[in-house]
Amino acid sequence: MTYIMCVFMFGLIMGLVAVASNPSPYFAALGLVVVSGMGCGVLVGHGAPFLSLVLFLIYLGGMLVVFAYSAALAAEPYPETLGSRAVALNVGMYLAGVLVAASFFWGGWFNGSWVTVDELVDFSVFRGDMAGVALMYSMGGWMLVVSAWVLLLTLFVVLEVSRGQSRGTLRAV
Repeated sequence: MTYIMCVFMFGLIMGLVAVASNPSPYFAALGLVVVSGMGCGVLVGHGAPFLSLVLFLIYLGGMLVVFAYSAALAAEPYPETLGSRAVALNVGMYLAGVLVAASFFWGGWFNGSWVTVDELVDFSVFRGDMAGVALMYSMGGWMLVVSAWVLLLTLFVVLEVSRGQSRGTLRAV
């Protein structure tokens, strides 16, 4: 299980580097899908399968559709690819930064964090993420309303950012 968690963490870092280093929205969307999947895999490994499923479905169902819509209307004729020289230079700089940051934390303090929740006990009847879902629906209704408002605000921010100077997503057809 530790090796699977290492693969998920490696994929998470590589997806974040792909998102941060690429100016094209197409490859950034691909990197975001990789980051979402790998992050949900890390959550599953640490004992939150329901939370992971909900986050993955909300992400793919909501924000990725908005991002794809905005990228389609503000498309470039010749986008930068992951193999171009400028993007490869950015990837190298970001990976060097990740290695420098990892060298500061290269010790023995993180050994306990690699133990997944399923390896701690033999039988578990009560899962923490299920109790969180019940609490969210019983006492957290206002948080769902705030979350819906934040998603609507994010929609308008993404549409405004991808608008450009003369033509964009909020233009008259």
